[in-house]
Amino acid sequence: MEKKLKVYVVDNGGQWTHREWRVLRDLGVDTKIIPNTTPLDELQGMSLNGLVLSGGAPRVETELPKLGNTGEYLDNIEFPILGICVGFHFMSLHFGGTAGAAQTAEFGKVEITIDEPDDLFLGLPNKFQAWESHNDEIKMLPQNFTKLAHSQTCQVQAFKAEKKPFYGVQFHPEVEHTDHGYEIFNNFLKICEKY
Repeated sequence: MEKKLKVYVVDNGGQWTHREWRVLRDLGVDTKIIPNTTPLDELQGMSLNGLVLSGGAPRVETELPKLGNTGEYLDNIEFPILGICVGFHFMSLHFGGTAGAAQTAEFGKVEITIDEPDDLFLGLPNKFQAWESHNDEIKMLPQNFTKLAHSQTCQVQAFKAEKKPFYGVQFHPEVEHTDHGYEIFNNFLKICEKY
């Protein structure tokens, strides 16, 4: 019998963290939700294939301590990571980009335009509807990161790192209001299979 992929969700206090877990479970993955205070050595002993950094309420300019050990994970993990919403913002800040209060906060459906399909958006249409729930946004990408998507009011809706298999999205692919959410997660799992 083929071994299941093992991809855990790091809980950053997001209202839809359980939905990320559920999508992964529905896709046949060995998954569970773990606190962002999980020690790095304990996480490294879990034999994971991938990690999802959940969204959450913390504001990146003032509440970074609420992201727990996320910085340690990013510095020491070599397998794929997908950051969603605040996980996405934190990843940008951690690697030298900037993030802060959005010029236009987005709540509800927004049209996403794919700039670079890469592996994360492989097989998806060039434009699709996605669900947003954020007050912050990425102002400047870190060095060695590539923008993958934008919307009319947010210039960076998705990115990838060039030196590690790290990806991030501003929107919420885990909710039913986002078109192609399962496909995005499935594409991330295909990335995880390579590592």
